[in-house]
Amino acid sequence: MNYPIYLDYNATCPCSPEVLEEMLPYFSQHFGNAASKSHPYGWVAENAVEEARERIALLIGAKPKEIIFTSGATESINLALKGTFDCYSGQPQHYISCQTEHKAVLDTLSELAAKGAEITLLPVNEQGEIDLVELGNSILPHTKVICLMWANNETGLIHPIEKVAEIAASRNLMLVTDAVQATGKIPVHTDGIHLMALSAHKLYGPKGVGALYVRHNHILPKPLAQIHGGGHEKGMRSGTLNVPAIVGFGKAAELRISNMKSETERLQNLRNELERGILEIPGTQLNSSQNDRLPHVSNISFEGIEGEELLRKVCQKIAVSSGSACTSINPKPSHVLEAMGIQSDLARASIRFSLGLMTKEEDINKAVDWVREVVESLRP
Repeated sequence: MNYPIYLDYNATCPCSPEVLEEMLPYFSQHFGNAASKSHPYGWVAENAVEEARERIALLIGAKPKEIIFTSGATESINLALKGTFDCYSGQPQHYISCQTEHKAVLDTLSELAAKGAEITLLPVNEQGEIDLVELGNSILPHTKVICLMWANNETGLIHPIEKVAEIAASRNLMLVTDAVQATGKIPVHTDGIHLMALSAHKLYGPKGVGALYVRHNHILPKPLAQIHGGGHEKGMRSGTLNVPAIVGFGKAAELRISNMKSETERLQNLRNELERGILEIPGTQLNSSQNDRLPHVSNISFEGIEGEELLRKVCQKIAVSSGSACTSINPKPSHVLEAMGIQSDLARASIRFSLGLMTKEEDINKAVDWVREVVESLRP
């Protein structure tokens, strides 16, 4: 197949060749179950899992024992939020989050609301930023959790996690963060954070594997398991471990540590070049802060164009999206852009460009030329 230029790295990334190479033996000669403690097949698999755990912990500044493997970030978020809700069973519970969170968070919070939890979703300004004073004023006597993503998947906006962590610590609240889009792209850490969701395929690892960072040695409780049947992963997530995928996750983390800084600078330069070209087109606007955002993401609206037709034509030569991959089939405007006050027609005619390891300057030049051609053809 003659694929278009790929500029949708926030949806998923290709496996790095080094990741694939490291995974392959664990499908064949090293096929053991990591829970098999009585023979070498299990020992080799277990050692590989623990090495991966160490690599992932190093990427985020955690201890290996604080990494719990899951099937992906959505499961990690469910474990974090539902598991915390179960910890406080029988008590009044209040959770604070944000209107622009990923649906994995928003839908999970809706489930908790149906079970009796009180939910506050903070509004954002036109750049997608929350008001920290409003966050502090939203805390109630029965607030248990502040849940805020590190970086937004649609606009790239980076929330002030350090300041949020200070607020949470001052009120003895649990801070949960979806760090999927930030991890491996910008430096992240675990200072003041109790639960952090991670995903391998967003940092050039395989799909179907993720992790939940769970802070140890703290007075606040750890989430209760949501999957039972064997007590794997310190009793927090039962089920046979996906050893090849975990090995790939670990290798991907190691690679991101080694090239994050140089790649960040390269992609930011390419992203800026892309924006310079596209924002020269009349009737375009950038949907995010100019400063506090991921270096490889750009969300741009196109005035006076029907959104579905715009995306269809642009994707003939450039693979992009109108927002989260999880909601890409939904013709409604992005809930993120709506929360930012962007008009529905303009929100529907918005495209998220996200760059990655394979992106070259010639790709950016071709993308700018094609977008300009599409826009001119669709405007009266």
